[in-house]
Amino acid sequence: MSKPFDLSGRTALVTGANTGIGQAIAVALAEAGADVAVAGRTPPVETQAMVERAGRRFVAISADFTSIEPVPRIMEEAVAGLGHVDILVNNAGIIRRAESIDFSEADWDDVMNVNIKSVFFLCQAFGRHVFARRAAGEDAKGKIINIASMLSFQGGIRVPSYTASKSGIAGVTKLLACEWAGKGINVNAIAPGYVETNNTTALRADETRNAEILARIPAGRWSLPSDMAGPAVFLASDASDYVHGITLPVDGGWLAR
Repeated sequence: MSKPFDLSGRTALVTGANTGIGQAIAVALAEAGADVAVAGRTPPVETQAMVERAGRRFVAISADFTSIEPVPRIMEEAVAGLGHVDILVNNAGIIRRAESIDFSEADWDDVMNVNIKSVFFLCQAFGRHVFARRAAGEDAKGKIINIASMLSFQGGIRVPSYTASKSGIAGVTKLLACEWAGKGINVNAIAPGYVETNNTTALRADETRNAEILARIPAGRWSLPSDMAGPAVFLASDASDYVHGITLPVDGGWLAR
């Protein structure tokens, strides 16, 4: 294994890659050699430019993950554009904040639909694609990387549906690993710590909460989306072929505190 992190000849589908973590991962996969399709609601103009600057092919797919309606089309468009899909990164996610006593059914359903329901069914579609390739005699294998959270391990505050969904990501990652590890697909997750993204704008603007968070992070800073790039390349590459069912914290030491 002379180049264990080389993704040359591989193809990746990344959801929610217009900005933040998804964009950083999509670009990192491209820089490691993979062609990239991205799926999301907003045209990924900047991400496309960065992937193409790395010399890789790029496919943009319009999709709203509040329902699973677009899931079959996403896989079809990714395969049509790239020929096949080897790597799936489930990054698209939303968050809603309110006291649990006041939390609405709409906020519960919206978050659960995007953060866990669409993830499971996109994994299912990807699994069917890989298994069909293998049944046709191809030496195909797949890598799934789900994006979990610190709240896959902890309770959080005022984000009940987000906590439930990210706890579900850790569980579904283990479940699929148990079913698919012997069938050519690695299923793992990355649990980012506190990252400077659109989802954390409100937290970073709250001086008290921001100070409390920073005081607990041994690394002494919020992470950047680019901090997730290396772990994602590892989990997408041959270097992780015997890694199944983990939720890898990338948290600056938050959970060790």
